[in-house]
Amino acid sequence: MEILSKAIIQHKKLIIILFVTATIICGLLQFGVSVNYNMVDYLPESAQSTEALKIMESEFKEAIPNARIMLRNVTIAEALEYKEKLEEIDGVSEILWLDDIIDLKVPIEMVGAEMLEGYYKDNNALLSITIREGEEVPITEEIYKIIGDEHALAGVAVDRAETQGMANTETMKAMLILVPVIILILIISTSSWIEPLLFLGAIGISVLINMGTNIIFDEISFITKAVSPILQLAVSLDYAIFLLHSFEKFRGETEDVNQAMELAIKKSFPAIAASAATTLFGFSALVLMKFQIGADLGINLAKGIVLSFISVVVFLPALTLSCYHWIDKTKRRKILPEFKNVNKVVNKIKLPVLILVFLLIVPSFMAQRENDFIYGTGELSPNSRSGQDAKAINEEFGKSVAVVLLVPKGDVVKEQMLGEKLKNLEKVTTVLSYAETVGRVIPAEFLEKAITDQFYSENYSRIIAYTNTAEEGEEAFALVEEIHHITHQYYGDDFYSSGQSVTLYDMKNVVIRDNLMVNIAAIIAIFMVLMVTFKSISLPIILLLTIQSAIWINLSVPYFAGNPLCYIGYLVISTVQLGATVDYAILLSSNYMVNRKKLGKKAAIAKTLGDTFSSILISATILSLAGITLWLTSSNPIVAEMGTLIGRGTILSMLLVVAFLPALLVTFDGVVGKTSYRSEFLKGDRNYEEII
Repeated sequence: MEILSKAIIQHKKLIIILFVTATIICGLLQFGVSVNYNMVDYLPESAQSTEALKIMESEFKEAIPNARIMLRNVTIAEALEYKEKLEEIDGVSEILWLDDIIDLKVPIEMVGAEMLEGYYKDNNALLSITIREGEEVPITEEIYKIIGDEHALAGVAVDRAETQGMANTETMKAMLILVPVIILILIISTSSWIEPLLFLGAIGISVLINMGTNIIFDEISFITKAVSPILQLAVSLDYAIFLLHSFEKFRGETEDVNQAMELAIKKSFPAIAASAATTLFGFSALVLMKFQIGADLGINLAKGIVLSFISVVVFLPALTLSCYHWIDKTKRRKILPEFKNVNKVVNKIKLPVLILVFLLIVPSFMAQRENDFIYGTGELSPNSRSGQDAKAINEEFGKSVAVVLLVPKGDVVKEQMLGEKLKNLEKVTTVLSYAETVGRVIPAEFLEKAITDQFYSENYSRIIAYTNTAEEGEEAFALVEEIHHITHQYYGDDFYSSGQSVTLYDMKNVVIRDNLMVNIAAIIAIFMVLMVTFKSISLPIILLLTIQSAIWINLSVPYFAGNPLCYIGYLVISTVQLGATVDYAILLSSNYMVNRKKLGKKAAIAKTLGDTFSSILISATILSLAGITLWLTSSNPIVAEMGTLIGRGTILSMLLVVAFLPALLVTFDGVVGKTSYRSEFLKGDRNYEEII
């Protein structure tokens, strides 16, 4: 550390130039980072819906419809005119309507009402269309130009387009709200007008470098793009606060500003390193998820923590030494009080809090495991156009979700028998296959290739069953299982299935297996860091119990409120809250261990709370506001819910650290002393007042 600190002091101008240059380059590179908005791509290769998609992409030219258009108050002729215009759009590969199912030369009155109502009802026409993946935004814009405001467009592709359109503006909106709020909090809690800018400068540079270095990946997920910059900023701001507070302390002990910085780097490095390590390992545990969106977010956040750590211990000292004259000139009285007597409040509620938390731990643990989960992205805002259009289409024609089956080609009779069985299922509205649509009497070789290509590839026959269930949920997943069971009766295991419900069914099975492994990995990794940091067996258990209790209480709230929970948010928050807020417990416990060498346990905890409460309050306020900002600004249900969980979870972690943890430390003081290396706890009960 001595070599590093001397090198920073000696080459501070060069360091500033290098970091600023890297920031400019990365600030430009971030615009070239590809963002993936399709969660299906993050399923493991072994998922059968993933294999089905690969087969369809390689063997079938025509994709599965991913959007629906409802044309209001149109004749059949007018609907055909709209269809013709829509077919001219580059990227709309297929439009399925009534004319593809029946001969429209036949009088409409002769068509069965059940078949007709799926395509044309009360002068409203329903078209199923396929929008090219990856180009949803420009293609939906072209469709809107044709159908105008009076008609409706909805579906998976439309939701994805809306998510893409909002992602960039919402991330920027969140930053525009959060940064001024953070500056205000830092102004209140510091004694110089310049210090908040130094804090944000050091972390802001690392955030931009992290965003720009994502260019090394083929792509990042839209969740990573929305969440990572805000979380990195909020979580790692502590590192900058640790260093500058240490620098301020040593400036009071020496007139040599370089020596003060050298001492500040040496003394604050262990605390910053321990804080960064716990957060790093918490985020890194997400890499173990088989559902790769966790790995995508985990790698990005871990990279961001490393960059923030480097920025704080290298760039911030160089920047501070170049600006310390401005810090001195803008000195003022700290607005935030010291909270030296906070122990008096905590002492009064210590026993009730201890009892309350122990009473809540088991019910909360059980409740958070019984949550109703949403495995997809959920529904976009009902106030958005796509939300309103989806509601209108569902009210008029009902819900429609495609389940696609790929079975071995060659046995048309078996295909027809399977189709008949599927049509008899209560929630299946339509079955499209060669046998059902064309009929098994006409051999495929006698028909135009454009017709047969919809149903046959070189090796597979494609059967599409349309259901009127939601995309996910108990009913939808039970139907998927029933369809699989029926298909298995005819083809054994030699078939594949795909579609939104099937994909979400696979997602459910994958992420449930991820949960236990990721949480255990994060807890073990953080336990090891805490054990090395404190050289103690008991302290890591006490600290992890404190934060894990806050996590369980946080995740039990949706269960008791009767609200479904996005499973991705549930899975990610367990590691994010653990990694991000265990720092508060580390700060309080490390101060307690130092104070305990000079004071009795009650006096030590009183002094510790007085010394650390402000720092914990500031840090927790910033992180909780980051979560609340995500919740307020994001239209994506996953991102918004993660924001809610982070905001509420941070507040719970802070409350347990300042009220529950002190009670644990005092109660188990003897155990901590005996199970910690060289604890050197003071014998007796010397009072805090005696040394102040």
